[in-house]
Amino acid sequence: MRQHPEPAQPRFTSRSGLGASLSEGVRVRLLRAAHGDRRAAAELVSVLTERQLTGLDPLPAHPPALLRAYRQEVRALPDSTRFLLLLAAADQHPVTTHAYLRAVTAAGLDTRSLDAAEAAGLAHATADGIAFRDPWTRIAAYETVRPSDRREVHRLLARVLRGEGEEPRRAWHHGAAALGPSRRLAARLRVAADLARAAREHALACALVERAAALATDPRDRAALLARAATDAWHSGDTDRARRLTASTEADALSGLLALRAGNATDAFDVLLTAAAHASGTGGGSGAATSSGSGIGSGSGADMGTGTDTGSGADTGTGTGTNADTDTCADTGTGTGPSADRPAAADRPGPRTALDLLARVTEAAIYTGDLRRCREAAGVAERLGIVPPGTLSGLAAAIEGRYEDARDLLEGAAARCGPGGDPTLLIHAGIAALLLGDHTRAASATARAAASARARGETMTVPQAMEFRAYAEFWTGRSRSAEADTLDALRQAYATGQDNGACHLQAALAMFAALTGDEEVCRARAEAARSYALARGLGLPAALAMFALAFLDLGAGRFAASAARLRALAGFGPGHGHRAIRHIATPLYVEAAVRSGDTRVARVAHADYDRWARTIRSPDDLALSARCHALLASGPEAVDHYRAALDLHAVGTRDFERARTELLFGSALRRLRHRTEARDRLHSALAAFEHFGSPQCATQARAELRALGEAATLAGGGADPASRLTAQQLVVARMAAEGATNREIGARLALSPRTIDHHLRGVFTRLGIRSRIELVRALGDD
Repeated sequence: MRQHPEPAQPRFTSRSGLGASLSEGVRVRLLRAAHGDRRAAAELVSVLTERQLTGLDPLPAHPPALLRAYRQEVRALPDSTRFLLLLAAADQHPVTTHAYLRAVTAAGLDTRSLDAAEAAGLAHATADGIAFRDPWTRIAAYETVRPSDRREVHRLLARVLRGEGEEPRRAWHHGAAALGPSRRLAARLRVAADLARAAREHALACALVERAAALATDPRDRAALLARAATDAWHSGDTDRARRLTASTEADALSGLLALRAGNATDAFDVLLTAAAHASGTGGGSGAATSSGSGIGSGSGADMGTGTDTGSGADTGTGTGTNADTDTCADTGTGTGPSADRPAAADRPGPRTALDLLARVTEAAIYTGDLRRCREAAGVAERLGIVPPGTLSGLAAAIEGRYEDARDLLEGAAARCGPGGDPTLLIHAGIAALLLGDHTRAASATARAAASARARGETMTVPQAMEFRAYAEFWTGRSRSAEADTLDALRQAYATGQDNGACHLQAALAMFAALTGDEEVCRARAEAARSYALARGLGLPAALAMFALAFLDLGAGRFAASAARLRALAGFGPGHGHRAIRHIATPLYVEAAVRSGDTRVARVAHADYDRWARTIRSPDDLALSARCHALLASGPEAVDHYRAALDLHAVGTRDFERARTELLFGSALRRLRHRTEARDRLHSALAAFEHFGSPQCATQARAELRALGEAATLAGGGADPASRLTAQQLVVARMAAEGATNREIGARLALSPRTIDHHLRGVFTRLGIRSRIELVRALGDD
């Protein structure tokens, strides 16, 4: 068999003449669009615009020059061989229908013709049909024929698809075989798309509705169908396709959602708020209706007209075409009812849509950090007569200083965290719980949001749920498992074109790296998150990345640097900072300010923090407020506040912060010469820090113990070598042990090879080894 030549390595970092770097999200989606073919990816890079390179515009679908080379190979084959390849390609692309073998049998085709394709190295026979050398060969096999040949194979495939559940794929082939516009076929494809959507096959639903749009006879209907196809593309995880389709419509709701997840969140707020106001009215919508759980919906069923059809029963429109199995001609029927390919009334925006869009408006305000605009959105909801989401109303009340009202509204939103249910509502329940300091409920709500999204086939929502779950996992000290989950969510966010969410996850990973004392990774993650966030007006990840760097500085004993970062964070406005991050950073700032000798601003910041903690009555927040009181006090008064803080920690969930309180208390007791209790507190803190994998904090505890004259040795690390590594170190170590190079590991984890080298040096140090061979042995039983 002839071997395909090894492709040249493309440059994925920049392109001459444009001066723009290829973002990680674009790089991941580029390889996905190229079906993993690096030659195709290199060709796509060469034609990308400046906006496409930075992820602002969708990527193109096909690299035409590469396809030309593949087409030449296919054209060199005998006609009979090309027909078999065409049949297999139509069965696989763009919709997989698993009907090739049945079609070959039904048509009595001679499969010996496939020998020529095997000899050329283009395809070979398998037990299930035909396996192409690569996806581009399959695409070329489909496109390098006459249109009449394509219609013939689609009719053949449709004829054999008569099994249970095969109607959507059968309808697809009938639609693909159509000669021209047909209201009847368009209506049938819409019904088939509803079936596919109900089965969570959103990519199939997108293909069906996009084909229905091509067959629609009314331009208004075509635009509405394209908007629906864009919605299905979004649900399937193909954001580039969704953006390409949306560009040819006026689907403001979907445009706003795409901007929220991959564009400028400030623009998203304006677009979504306008769409919410439009959706609350009685007029028709753009076709991008909103369903519960995703913010944009997937329709409710076929438009029921007055005519009948003698075909499969899928079409109930007003056309008068013949049987669906044989009719592939243009339909010129004229019925008197509504257009058969026009979206049903239930597909159009309504009150539920407006409420869902207001939830997205809330998210836009949260991501930008411009929480003042929550009052604007709440005002719009009031004028429209809509009860806004609890998170929106709660944030608006908090901005106005009505803390008691904010608490009650957020509590109502947080209470919606039971099993199952709408993933978006569950995410908002998790956000509300985080604001209330209830990290156990926040973790539960976001975990259930991810599970519900997976069950509904809404994979796009899973990374977003993980964004907010990371906060709860960080505060409760579960960094090992959370870091691995967050890395998975980061890869999924990049793959599905949710670059804004990926930026937020990068900042969360910087936070985990700060906790584990991994300075190089923390700085790399934080820098990547901040540079992207500042360009897109994303105040939340920008502020979180700054918080991570301040946490890192504090753990390393750079108290003045930590305090300076947090003072700067307090002064940043929307797009650069975030009031909620500034609030949760207050205990950190008080500690850094006290230990660097500057408490004036810290006292003012703590006063507001204490007011909120007393309002929400969260044991964890009250404990941290008591710790701040202790840091700002001295002598016996400080001791009393520390004891009060530890009593509150005992009924809270933030065990890592409890260990930090014990460290600070132990240090204060040592200075007051209460040696016995100081020793007990410091040993307890040291054990906790070693359990959480926080070496910087553990080093501080050991230094305090040495000042007491205590011998504080390194922990043994247990029999399992993996227990001595951070979550990210363990991931890197396992990949290296499997033989992956630093560059390969970096590509998978969205890190530079230099950072991977840093990780491996840390792994070698912690495990007491010197080579990859020893690493394989050390992890051999893991």
